[in-house]
Amino acid sequence: MGRLFLLNLEGKIYCCKHCKTHLAVCEDVVSKSFQCRHGKAYLFNKVVNVCPGEKEDRMMMTGLHTVADIYCIKCGSYLGWKYEVAYEKSQKYKEGKSVLERFKVSGPEGSNNNWVAHEAGASDPEDD
Repeated sequence: MGRLFLLNLEGKIYCCKHCKTHLAVCEDVVSKSFQCRHGKAYLFNKVVNVCPGEKEDRMMMTGLHTVADIYCIKCGSYLGWKYEVAYEKSQKYKEGKSVLERFKVSGPEGSNNNWVAHEAGASDPEDD
């Protein structure tokens, strides 16, 4: 395995609950009204530090979509999915966007981790 390069985000961010890897900024939230098997999920315009699984057609509450599950690039935890293709015209806005399941991330609504704020010039301890 090669060297792992992670993008560090600034501002109010969502992180992987397991390893605290940065995933998205709050400004990229499109909707907080999504539901998944485990409860709430959020739709994002942009998510970083993830790797996709295999694309598959999946029947969802809003119709048939081609999606790829997404995983944390650092720890490999399942985080949600990315919409590749939406077959219904009314769902086309989802294409290219990602859903993060709320119970898999830390962020503004987290119980112990309200906002994870990283300002320019701030550094993290190396042994997290």
